[in-house]
Amino acid sequence: MRTIVVLDAPSNLGLRPPASGTVPGCYKLAGALREQRIVQRLGALEGGVVVPPRYDRGDWQEGDGVFNAAAIAAYTVKLADRIEHHVRAGDLPVVLGGDCSIQLGASLALRRIGRYGLAAVDGSADFRHPGNSDRIGAAGGEELALATGRGQDDLTDLEGLRPYLRDEDVRLFGIRDYDTERDELAALKIPTVTVGELREWGADALARATVQTLEQPHLDGFWVHLDADCLDPSVMPAVDSPDPGGLLPDELLALLRPLVRSPHCVGLNVTIYDPDLDPDGAAGRLLADLVVAAFAES
Repeated sequence: MRTIVVLDAPSNLGLRPPASGTVPGCYKLAGALREQRIVQRLGALEGGVVVPPRYDRGDWQEGDGVFNAAAIAAYTVKLADRIEHHVRAGDLPVVLGGDCSIQLGASLALRRIGRYGLAAVDGSADFRHPGNSDRIGAAGGEELALATGRGQDDLTDLEGLRPYLRDEDVRLFGIRDYDTERDELAALKIPTVTVGELREWGADALARATVQTLEQPHLDGFWVHLDADCLDPSVMPAVDSPDPGGLLPDELLALLRPLVRSPHCVGLNVTIYDPDLDPDGAAGRLLADLVVAAFAES
């Protein structure tokens, strides 16, 4: 196995406030997983922190586009610099978020290097964009659309590298069976697998087959994006959108293990878990256990 480097990206810039006068608590994700000794349990090196700008939506109103856009753009470049350094060095970065907008940092970093795929394990497609919604604003629910070049230029075309990901290089797992964006994704030939389909086909077999599609000569590798809301609220209630019908821990582990253990996987990010919604820490312990187990020798 390559050297794992744990890097904190505690940005909450891409989420709406949970209540007036508050900020999303997912910026505490990294600290909570570190409290579970995730660095030591992974046998990882310390990658430090990429400090995000302050959460401040200012006078933003619906219809103004993505809020915190300038801050997200600046942070994306800063995070991409760190991820690019580790990938070029042959390390395997494990990035602890944060909300899903941190995925833009990984996508930009890899776009600088070559052509990479994305295996996203997420409870929703995060594919909201101006072509399908009039409620653009939270980049944490729009990052896949932004990474594939859909949306405002100041986020989709950083360094003139739009798109950071090609549609055909994306694989999406764990969306709910009732996800309304699935028809559009199918029309774009972006493969998606719902929770029901994953249970029908088998998580391990599906993951192994997917890895083969991402281990192709035209790709230099692939990144894995893990959103904690892929898990069912019965085991992971500490997310901003705890939608029913999600994966159970054994299913997620069976899916995740072949992905992160592939020699073509170049990194993983973990997002959305909110310690503010997890007073006894049980959900955080589960998430840390799953990430550690995914990398463990079988």
